[in-house]
Amino acid sequence: MRPRFHLAFPVHDLEAARGFYVGMLGCGVGRESDKWIDFDFHGHQITAHLCPETRPPGANPVDGNRIPVRHFGLVLERSDWEALGEKLREGGADFLIEPRIRFKGRPGEQATMFVLDPSGNALEFKSFADDGAVFAPDPGVA
Repeated sequence: MRPRFHLAFPVHDLEAARGFYVGMLGCGVGRESDKWIDFDFHGHQITAHLCPETRPPGANPVDGNRIPVRHFGLVLERSDWEALGEKLREGGADFLIEPRIRFKGRPGEQATMFVLDPSGNALEFKSFADDGAVFAPDPGVA
């Protein structure tokens, strides 16, 4: 068995989270209570915990955008990344950064997009031009 990650994160509304993670992202639902829901995030376990008093996380500048320091997501095959981007657009997702290509022609060239869930949690979805370059250093990136 390959290791799977587990991530717990705060949400303001469990049913809104269910709608986003199941309806928009296609996650399955595992165990749940009136305080949390486990989602199958492409084989990884993520758990939305009800936490109405959550504060927004800090952000750093990246390529002229303010990127939330706390974010998570997936590295997808390009066709899956494109299909997800289209589904999110059609579903009226709240994009923080619209789908685009970063580092064109350089090590780590990637398609990326950032979207916010209904509680303001940031998710990043990527697709690398060369999957073997996921961890490739790029001396041009500070």
